Order: sequence, then structure tokens, then C-alpha cells
Amino acid sequence: MQSPQMIQAMQILQLGALDLEGRIEQELLENPVLEQLEQLPTSGEENNRPAEEKSREQKEEEIGSDSMHDAVESMEWEYGEGRRAPQSSLDGDPKYEALQNTADTPHTMAEALADQAIWLDLTEDDRIKLDFMLWSLDEHGYLRQGLTLLAEQMQEALGKPIDRMHLASLLERLRKTTHPALGATDLKDCLSLQLETKQISDPLLWALIENHLDDLQANRLPRIAKVTGADLEEIKLAIGDLRHLDPYPGTDFGGQPATNIIPDVMVEEIEGEWTIRLARDRGELLTLSADYLSLLKKKDSDKEAKTWLRKRAEQATWFIDALKQRQNTLQKTALRIFSYQEDFLRHGKEALKPLRMQEVADDLGVHISTISRTVAGKYAQTPLGIFPLKFFFTGGTSTDTGNQTSQVSVKELVRRVIAGEDKQSPLSDEALAKHLQTKEGIKIARRTVTKYRKALGLPSSSGRKQY
Repeated sequence: MQSPQMIQAMQILQLGALDLEGRIEQELLENPVLEQLEQLPTSGEENNRPAEEKSREQKEEEIGSDSMHDAVESMEWEYGEGRRAPQSSLDGDPKYEALQNTADTPHTMAEALADQAIWLDLTEDDRIKLDFMLWSLDEHGYLRQGLTLLAEQMQEALGKPIDRMHLASLLERLRKTTHPALGATDLKDCLSLQLETKQISDPLLWALIENHLDDLQANRLPRIAKVTGADLEEIKLAIGDLRHLDPYPGTDFGGQPATNIIPDVMVEEIEGEWTIRLARDRGELLTLSADYLSLLKKKDSDKEAKTWLRKRAEQATWFIDALKQRQNTLQKTALRIFSYQEDFLRHGKEALKPLRMQEVADDLGVHISTISRTVAGKYAQTPLGIFPLKFFFTGGTSTDTGNQTSQVSVKELVRRVIAGEDKQSPLSDEALAKHLQTKEGIKIARRTVTKYRKALGLPSSSGRKQY
């Protein structure tokens, strides 16, 4: 059975740098025996510290701590991936809640739009209806169900008749203060509303929106020319005008703020040698409070208070050990990854080698689930940019020489070949597969090329053709 301490250790191992900061803050708030030093003591300062302020290792002996690494790794081998610990939560942490409440932008599009609607002169009844409408928009600002169905849903929810035309009037007023296409039912409606607002009457533009959006997406320009009677140059000009319209009217309003990425691993080249180190974290400054520990030694201390303090000291010790073990495992894992992926550091994605988590687990003598938890949500800052550690684990494809090249490097080759192709006569997926076989010596099926191309967000040859 998993103990609370073991669950805590696995949770901490999985935390990325930003979440770890929150977890440390939570522990400092909840456990008075845990405290943070202003800075790490030097060796001289350490020798001069009084007995009750000696190293944490000595304090652990007083409390009777077990080995964190042995306990957690033993459990990994016993339970494997079968029982994952739940993600940690910062719910209830006053400082975290305060931080959340100080955001200068609303968390949702509906809240942002509601702030915009404050300036509208609305009755309380209309305000309720408008709020209902705002929370019915999808993430792009579309009202997919339309006003008729919305009126029915609102009537059922509010328990009174709702006039569809009155909702249309409310929506129109909202559009004037936000976006002219907010609440559109689909892309065609969205673009049409913007043409109406701009009072654009170009017949070709309207024809493209009304009848040829699918053709535009598939790059079937000759078909559009045949149906509309316009030549290709006219169509290209019209497409340029369409690109000035906004397909997502809700994009500029609210939404969750972008997640900050804080690297856990720093990879640098110093005098021709690669250095892999961990970013400093507050865990290195944590220690047990000497004041509270001294109370444990006093013979006249209240027995119940001493029991409570001993429990908190044990919890603090386990927490510090879990942080220490996280850093140790992460350091070893990062060293193994980048010693194998040195070619990537020097030459980029095309030089990325196939690497499996099981290989790293075998090298380090740990369970594969330990590696999975170690790299989860962690990032490395390299000279080529910031990458998730999971990026460096990838399968491989055989070459003519019998070697393996990673899927990422093959994707990069596909991207490079497509970038350099004749745009008037782009390569089909079959032709791309043959090119990789003859020019790069990589054996790859057409369907695999198709999968990689789609993963790169690149259209098919017909979609890439320029007229």
C-alpha cells in the first residue's frame, strides 16, 4: 500500500519548475517546522553554526528518517504504472489564491466580454440574457446553435418567454462595442458580417465566401475560376482581401493566460564541452526550524505539543528528501539524455537520435515509470531553444546502412524537402517517400510520409500548388 510520503514523493517528482514553486510555498505555509534560509551557508559558516543549527542530515538522524530513494524506487518496481498518484493541488493555499485574484485580465472570454458590455445601458433582465448568451459562445466566439435554439435554451433555463428578435438586438449592440462578427454561427457567417460592416460589395469576394470556402481550403483555384469566370490573378487578389478579415472573433477577448515555461535543465557549451545543470530552486534553501527542534529536546515541554512537533518535523524531512531526490533523479536523467543527443545540440532536429525511456531506465537502474515521471512537464533550455524533455524520446526509422534515424529528424527532412520543392509542381507523398529513399537512404512508406506531413501542418501536394 502506498504511504502518504511515497505518494508525495511521486507527486513532487512529476512537478515542473512552476508547479514546484507553488508546492514549496504551500508546504511553508502549512508546516511551521519547515523554514527557508536567505541563502545557502558557505562551508565556513556551516562549521560555525551551533549544534541545533547543524546540517539537516544530523536532524534526520534525530527524527529517524528512512531512505527516500530506496522506498520510492521499490514501490515503482512493485506497482509500476498501475497506480498513478493524483496531481498535486494548490487549492486552499491563500497566497496562491491571492496570486490568482490579482490577474489583470479575465480568465475567460465570457468574463472579458461581460466587462466590455458594462458600458451598454441595459436593464437587469437584459443583462441576465446577455450573460447567458456570452457563456453560450464557443472558444472562437461563435454561437454555433444560432439565436433560435439559444432562445429555446434560455426560455427553459429562465422559465419565461424569450423573444428571438430581442436577442438579435442585444447581440447587435454587443457587436458594436466588441467585434462585428461576434456570435456568428459559422465561418461563412463570420466573414459575411465583416464585409457588411465594412460595406464591401465586391461580387467576387461575396462569391468566395458564399460558395467557395471549401474550394479555397483545398486550393482548387482553377475550379473557382471556371465557376466564377474570374481569372487566377483576380482570385488571388480577392483571397488577399479575405485574409484581412478575422476568422475567430473571440480571440482577442479573455481566454486563459499563456502558461509561463520555466526550464528545469540548462544545457550550455563551455569551452567546447557541454555542461548540463539544473536550474536553482527554493528547495535547496529549505531546512528544519532550529527553534521548533529545540522544543523537542526540552524535558518540560508539553507531551501533546511534542508529539505534534515530531509529526511536523517528520513531514518536513520527507518533503525535503523528496525535493532532493527529485533533483538527483532529474540530474541523472538529463545527463543521460544529452550525452546521447549531443548531435542534436550541435546540428539541430535533423540529428536527433531514436531514444526510448526504457533505455534510460535500464542505464540508471530504475523503473521506466520513474523516468516517465521525471521528464513529465519538465523543460530544457538549450542553445537551440527550450524543449520539453519528452521531445528527446522518439522512435526511429531504418536507413539503407542499417542505422536508425529518429522520427523527428525524418519529419524535419520532410519539411525541408517540401520547402525546397517546385511550388508549381509540388511533390506527392509517394514522390516524397521515393526522394527520402534515393537521396537520404531512409526507408519510409507513403502513409508514414502522409502522417508526418499532417503532423507538420502541411497540406497535400494539391493544397501546396501555386498557380
